[in-house]
Amino acid sequence: MDSIGVLMACPMNAYLEQELEKRFRLFRFWQVPQKPQFLKEHAASIRAVVGSSVAGADAELIEALPRLEIVSSFSVGLDKIDLGKCREKGIRVTNTPDVLTEDVADLAIGLCLAVLRRICASDKYVRSGKWKKGDFRLTTKFTGKTVGIIGLGRIGTAIAKRAEAFNCPISYNSRTEKPDCKYKYYPSVVELASNCHILIVACPLTPETRHIINREVIDALGPKGVLINIGRGPHVDEPELVSALVEGRLGGAGLDVYEHEPEVPEELFGLENVVLLPHVGSGTVETRNAMADLVLGNLEAHFTNKPLLTPVV
Repeated sequence: MDSIGVLMACPMNAYLEQELEKRFRLFRFWQVPQKPQFLKEHAASIRAVVGSSVAGADAELIEALPRLEIVSSFSVGLDKIDLGKCREKGIRVTNTPDVLTEDVADLAIGLCLAVLRRICASDKYVRSGKWKKGDFRLTTKFTGKTVGIIGLGRIGTAIAKRAEAFNCPISYNSRTEKPDCKYKYYPSVVELASNCHILIVACPLTPETRHIINREVIDALGPKGVLINIGRGPHVDEPELVSALVEGRLGGAGLDVYEHEPEVPEELFGLENVVLLPHVGSGTVETRNAMADLVLGNLEAHFTNKPLLTPVV
């Protein structure tokens, strides 16, 4: 298969990059200075694109690659891929579900604890020597808090199970109510936010869920509420979130994703009730290797005419 051209959209994983280079003719798109010229020269040989949560395959790239057969995403999210264009042209699409579910759910709970118990601020307090001058102020408990989850798919369900272990009542919002689900369903995000202490965003990013967290939702969550986002940055109207946190209209936030990554609003840097992570939800050695193996497995399955491991389209 070393004659098959694979276009890697951006740097994402060293192990994946090494394995792709061993098995295919690998093109690193981020290293190309003149992309239009490069695509004209190599379009005939590129039959696969490997994307991620940062870069994937938009309509323009798909149109520039007439021999493209498959887009294999090193991510569970599909918002960087034009799925409609892929369906139109018969291009297969795969992602990496399941293998990252546990890590992302773990991190969501970690953010809940970090925000409510001020773990990062406490660490800074000790390192700065301030403990010698007096005890750190009291924080807020997590156990027993009402948790609302937007999106009760694989990751949302895994978060709910973990929160249950902390005796947290669970409620949720999704496109439709889940049959036989024991958690309370709210048909609108505003209703959900009005009835929980902690609101966790765990839904896919679609045109319908962009800015699903707006001023109305933030105000419904209120000055004692906490927002946790392990979904995608554009789920949240970031200027509204920033102003609510700065003005004290929202109690706190734990963020792994941002609207314009890697840009993060500087107004958040000085707030002790905000925990900021650099989009590391699936960022463990074990999970990233498993994700890479799924990408490779899907590509090999496609090019040997076997069933795809995790097909989307």
